[in-house]
Amino acid sequence: MSLEGKKAVIIGGCGHVGLPLGVKFALAGAETTLIDIDAAVVEKVNGGSFPFLERGGDEQLRLAIDAGLRATTEPMKCAEADIVVFVIGTPVDEHLNPKISDVVQIFDGYVEYIKPGALVVMRSTLFPGTMEHLYNRVSQAKLDLNLAFCPERVAQGYALDEIDSLPQIVSAFEDKAFNAAYELFAALAPEIIKLSPLEAEMTKLMANSWRYLEFAIANQFYMIAEKNGVDFYKIYEAIRYDYPRAKGYKSPGFAAGPCLFKDTMQLASFFDHQFSMGHSAMLVNEGLAGFVVDKAAAHFDGSLWGKTVGILGMTFKANNDDIRESLSFRVRKGLEFKGAKVLFNDPYLEGSTPLDELESAADVLVLSTPHREYGDREYGDRAFTKPMVDVWGAYRSSTLELFPGTKNEDVASLKRANQ
Repeated sequence: MSLEGKKAVIIGGCGHVGLPLGVKFALAGAETTLIDIDAAVVEKVNGGSFPFLERGGDEQLRLAIDAGLRATTEPMKCAEADIVVFVIGTPVDEHLNPKISDVVQIFDGYVEYIKPGALVVMRSTLFPGTMEHLYNRVSQAKLDLNLAFCPERVAQGYALDEIDSLPQIVSAFEDKAFNAAYELFAALAPEIIKLSPLEAEMTKLMANSWRYLEFAIANQFYMIAEKNGVDFYKIYEAIRYDYPRAKGYKSPGFAAGPCLFKDTMQLASFFDHQFSMGHSAMLVNEGLAGFVVDKAAAHFDGSLWGKTVGILGMTFKANNDDIRESLSFRVRKGLEFKGAKVLFNDPYLEGSTPLDELESAADVLVLSTPHREYGDREYGDRAFTKPMVDVWGAYRSSTLELFPGTKNEDVASLKRANQ
């Protein structure tokens, strides 16, 4: 299926969600325009470069530009489109409540430009009930728009691959809107899953909350073991060793970024803050940063005054350049508050201390983000020589003691011999 003859606009089109989708629209034949308020990012995109790390990004972007993709800061471009996609997620405020008004305000700011009969797709995470609110808003204003919610489900840095390979959820209140959204995403995705808008909203939040809870369980177990002087990773390895039911057992690490925490808090708010597991997960995952700071201080009897700590990795996930909501910054602040001089290295960020210089100066290292450049137990062909706090277990060698067992026949023979 092709999108030839379609004109598509993406609001917030130069970000992590909008840009990969815009590239795919253009490659599928749609005349695609990306609207973004950041003029510098718009210029970079028009020059053929992704403003963030995306596997295969620049190559596919240049092909999309050859096919007519353009970025702009001009909102009036909406007036020309058959398809308008809003990449507006619902943020949470300082009290961890969803700021639905932010979504409505941006929607209202553009809707006056959209031509009658257009398909309007909400793409980012929404607080449950937001689609109903927008639908009622459009209906009351007697606007001729086909409103659909088609949430993104991709992993950051792999969006271009996963738009092609993952099933796409499509939801709408009316058949006409669903059919239009189906035709749009059937040109990209291998399968379409039809849900109601409320089901689709909850699906996105529950998927991210489930992952956040999984990380919290691993992090809580890690802190329980380490606080009592037990090597967590020896326990972890023993649990998983040749034991199929523990195959999906998560390992510890910082659970951060722009989605998991925020979406868990949105689900809690939707359930009138009765989602106690979600709140508990927040306390565990956010508290891991302080636990790591304490482990670094424990190398020096609890005091870091006069000590230098080197942080390895500042982005919120490995092999990426995104620092949004990264807990590495909380670790840095905690170390500084305890009196340490803090240096950091991150191969994906400018301004970091070279690794050799950082290790030479540091009294202790903290592995915050396990980038591939740091290797496993080695960086290049050299092992780190300074003490390290490694919640990820990247530099730990197996310490399991394994002994051969006896098969059933051997056990039976032993029993007979002892009778």
